[in-house]
Amino acid sequence: MTVAQSLAISGTLMTVRTGEDSDTCRLVEAARSGDRDAFGSLYHDYAPMVHGILLGRVPRADAEDLVHDVFVTALRKINSLRDIDAFGGWLAEIARNLATDHLRREGRRQERPIDSDEDDRSAELAVAQHQADDVDAKNALEAVRSLPEAYRETLVMRLVEGMTGPEIARKTGLAEGSVRVNLHRGMKLLREQMERGGS
Repeated sequence: MTVAQSLAISGTLMTVRTGEDSDTCRLVEAARSGDRDAFGSLYHDYAPMVHGILLGRVPRADAEDLVHDVFVTALRKINSLRDIDAFGGWLAEIARNLATDHLRREGRRQERPIDSDEDDRSAELAVAQHQADDVDAKNALEAVRSLPEAYRETLVMRLVEGMTGPEIARKTGLAEGSVRVNLHRGMKLLREQMERGGS
């Protein structure tokens, strides 16, 4: 661990903002009463956050299946949620726990490279370019995964899922200022990681 990473870990802002928006609270209440459409809306609203959390922890190929598992678990346990204002944070914790369980079960395995049986030269070139892009994306994701958790999660949500800072704050329950600082510090650390890796 570098000195910068050590300082970053100690300086990580994790201020939690309380309170979901009223639409989310209404949907959570409806889902608790058995309204599947309401739960479907929650899925639609929160899937990018959940995917971002998972992608920061597990291989890309596993993240999609785990998104589904997170929401199945949430549906099964939604009546145990004590504070509907904390839905986003509760869901994020389910995602973190399932990712940890998944890694324990599967062990830390490497993603399989894309292979191609195509004989067509243009298809081979396209596959080669895709693999090169895949390697670049994989290297960038690995650099992000090496960052402290708060930075890793917010960066994946921002860079991969395309969520805005205020949206990340609203979905995760973190204060907007915390998200802003985590994104800024995380980007700085990521740039340093990538520069070290490229030299």
